[in-house]
Amino acid sequence: MASAPQQVEDQIWSLSQTELDTYPDGVITLDRHAKILRYNKTEASLARRDGAMTIGRNFFRDVAPCAAVQEFQGRFEAFAQQTDSGVERFDFTFLFAWGQQDVSIMMIRKAHIDEINLIISRRSKKN
Repeated sequence: MASAPQQVEDQIWSLSQTELDTYPDGVITLDRHAKILRYNKTEASLARRDGAMTIGRNFFRDVAPCAAVQEFQGRFEAFAQQTDSGVERFDFTFLFAWGQQDVSIMMIRKAHIDEINLIISRRSKKN
């Protein structure tokens, strides 16, 4: 799998669910209102969630309420309002009941596509 941002941007939308599940980082595809459309196995393992039960839920309200802060949700909402292609990266710490996960987030938006992909790379694991 290519790791350069442009290659990821070009490939991520065309991956089948099987291919997405073998992607080494977490991938969550959201609509512009943060409804989860795709959720890969890597992310399901990181978040300790059943992927099938996560599809269709609101990311910030139902799945990751710790991310419902300006640092993440605010960035996402501003990013989602734009319609051209774009990439934004930032670091974030998820606060799970079993411990925190320090991650790097890459949000990818493609012109004329109403989906936004979040690529979530683990920076540290603290249980």
